[in-house]
Amino acid sequence: MKIGIDVRYLSHGIMGGVRNYVAHFVSSLVEIAGAHELVLYADTKVPFELDAQKFPSNVTLRLLPYHNALSSLQLDFGLGRVMAQDRIEVAHFPGNYGFAPKHIRTIITLHDAINVMPLRRIIGDGGSRRSPRWIAMMAYLHFCSTQAVKRADLLLTVSDHARQDIARTSRFDLARIVAVPHAPTQDMRRMSLSNAEDRQTLEAVRAKYELPPHFVVADGLKNPAVLVRAWRLLSPALRQNRKLVFFSRHEPLRVVREAVQEGIALLLNRPPRKDLVALYNMADAFAFPSWFEGFGIPVLEAMACGAPVIASDRYSIPEVVGNAGLVADAEDEHGFARHLTAVLSSEVETHRLRQLGFARAAQFSWRDTAQRILHCYEQVGQMKSASTTPLPSRSAV
Repeated sequence: MKIGIDVRYLSHGIMGGVRNYVAHFVSSLVEIAGAHELVLYADTKVPFELDAQKFPSNVTLRLLPYHNALSSLQLDFGLGRVMAQDRIEVAHFPGNYGFAPKHIRTIITLHDAINVMPLRRIIGDGGSRRSPRWIAMMAYLHFCSTQAVKRADLLLTVSDHARQDIARTSRFDLARIVAVPHAPTQDMRRMSLSNAEDRQTLEAVRAKYELPPHFVVADGLKNPAVLVRAWRLLSPALRQNRKLVFFSRHEPLRVVREAVQEGIALLLNRPPRKDLVALYNMADAFAFPSWFEGFGIPVLEAMACGAPVIASDRYSIPEVVGNAGLVADAEDEHGFARHLTAVLSSEVETHRLRQLGFARAAQFSWRDTAQRILHCYEQVGQMKSASTTPLPSRSAV
């Protein structure tokens, strides 16, 4: 079977969850595709991220010309014609939308239900981001995603919660939505003080950021206010020589700056990934009170590094946490304070959650994710029609 995959996220210099998804599942997929022929479609905006010279003979990278911003628009609607010329049988668009001719079986990865919500709700929930440019971008993504879903033979998503949410929002047949999870990468691992290189890395990161002896690490963009409120509820003994350490990809919410000024928190702007690994390793806990996650990969990354996890009970997060962490309502500072107290005051509880976290993270791998996606390609390739051959649904976790 000849399979075409839109991998332009790997030739645009983009960072974020969708880019990581494409990079990791494609890297594993090329190793297991076997007798299938893969054609990866990227463009020339920036150099392609993966080393195409190492691809096996059944994998082809096709670079399409990129001249300006209009090139992306042209490829959004024109890539399907290129796939038809290449006689693609199954097309996969892993970035929420894409369009192939009707005779080509089409799979869309819709990472969550946001793009297929009513546009007025998307714009209404935008808060301070509602600039004309942002509204135009969201309107475009909404149009493309809703139209792509109508034409798709199969939808992939990242969790069973997202699967149910997409079905409710888009009215797409639930039997043709398959949940396939993300996974932590191999660099997310437990470091050892007995290993000289690991010990030096940990010491260097601690010195670089002037970290206190003990700290709880959290994302400065993921509902930090409830953590700050919970922190103030902790006993003075637990807060002594201990701080909240927020990391952030860009300017965090104002409450983080206020907590830093108050002296109860530190802010690390754009820490390199290797530093984030060290932070997870050294942290007393990882707190993740996020309001919304399609999947919640930071939970598994922290677990893989040995950080006990305290997370919110919103959307897919409890599904990912399983029994390996503690959960509370995203706006319940008293619940987070109780969980923080339980972890920070008990080495037994810390050890229990750490071991459960290791086991939970080990249940996920990108190779398994790629194998599930390949199985979906094979099933869709055998379908006679989308309406008469439903696929069995699979829970992500």
